[in-house]
Amino acid sequence: MADEQTLSTGMGKARLGHAGPMVSKLALGAMTFGAETSEQEAFNQLDLFVENGGNFIDTADNYSAGLSEAIIGKWGKLRGGLDNVLVATKGRFSPPPGSYGASRRSLIRSVDASLRRLQLDAIDVYYIHGWDKDTDVMETLVALGDLVTAGKIHCTAWSNLTGWQLQRVITTAKENGLPVPVAMQSQYSLLERDIELELLPCCLEEGIGLTPWSPLGGGWLTGKYQKDLLPTGATRLGEDPNRGVEAYHLRNRERTYRVLEALNEIAIQHQRSVADIALAWLAQRPGVCSILLGARTAEQLKANLAAAHIRLPDKHMTVLNEASDPGLPAYPYGFQETWSDMEIWRHLGIQVN
Repeated sequence: MADEQTLSTGMGKARLGHAGPMVSKLALGAMTFGAETSEQEAFNQLDLFVENGGNFIDTADNYSAGLSEAIIGKWGKLRGGLDNVLVATKGRFSPPPGSYGASRRSLIRSVDASLRRLQLDAIDVYYIHGWDKDTDVMETLVALGDLVTAGKIHCTAWSNLTGWQLQRVITTAKENGLPVPVAMQSQYSLLERDIELELLPCCLEEGIGLTPWSPLGGGWLTGKYQKDLLPTGATRLGEDPNRGVEAYHLRNRERTYRVLEALNEIAIQHQRSVADIALAWLAQRPGVCSILLGARTAEQLKANLAAAHIRLPDKHMTVLNEASDPGLPAYPYGFQETWSDMEIWRHLGIQVN
């Protein structure tokens, strides 16, 4: 019988950062919509997600060249509007003609285009999708402030930043009375914990909510890939073993299999899948508000939604922390722990190398 501490009462909701909306602990990531996922299958996912208590949908203007947003907008219209869900989208990597990056011209026009595709009057959470070295952050923040004032976006957020970049955004915003981000979206999982060195401590210090992407490490944390056996078939890595940061050669290492072994042992005790346990671990990490689930099919999404009903006991969180520990560089982090009484990394479960 499953450990009683495993079960929770439902999906649950959390406030997104210091001033954001109340969002479901699991979010529906729509990157596959219009590419790996057909329109009808996307509708099936959206229906399933809402039926299971989800209220936070995440997309971007560069997902399938805007088709992902358009599918969500069409689904909303067919279901009588998107009033019962919160929609997040992103801009920066698909600037309109004559514009670039996160410049004012790009953002103003990109937001208008996203609103048309989504068939919305306002975007609940608007992310700047990545750092733009060619645009002063002040220009980006002023444009976001004007969009908030105009009622076109409700909250601002950023994605894929380093710790110093996020702190620069926050400081510039506070000093000039501009929108302070409510959320940060980064890759985060048992296989990718490096944001715990700088970025996550910054989020915790400033009250910025975290919305992790790739929570299952591109499929690695489902247990479907095997040691030293190149993937084949209809999976992400089967179709492209060199796929970005999730590439087989980058993850085919001892630490990965150490994590999977720990996950498997805990999953057996709780009569759950290894993916469920990996998602449950992430949901209980400090600062995590809503985890992006990306699936090709409604069947895959349904399996992942089961994680909403799991809460791991402290002893199992500790086991997973130790198995996935990325190691804390002795300097400057270990030095600060010793000489400046910094406890954040110890709190996050990272030990000095």
